[in-house]
Amino acid sequence: MKNFAIKLVWFCTLFVFVFAGLCQTNISMPVLMSLFIVGNVLIVFMVYNVLIDNYTTKKTFKNWYEDRPLNMLDE
Repeated sequence: MKNFAIKLVWFCTLFVFVFAGLCQTNISMPVLMSLFIVGNVLIVFMVYNVLIDNYTTKKTFKNWYEDRPLNMLDE
């Protein structure tokens, strides 16, 4: 994992799954609402961080996809 943005995306994904699991348990409503608010702030922060991330690549649309080269599409 090269940059902070991908780690943040993984953390937000894990947080959402944990939150969804906790919603099925008998946790008090103030705790769930607090986690809901924290999750919303976390997702907005994640989107902002991914959008301003300084990631560059040398790939273009002419490179097509790495898993399926252009010459294999005719099969």
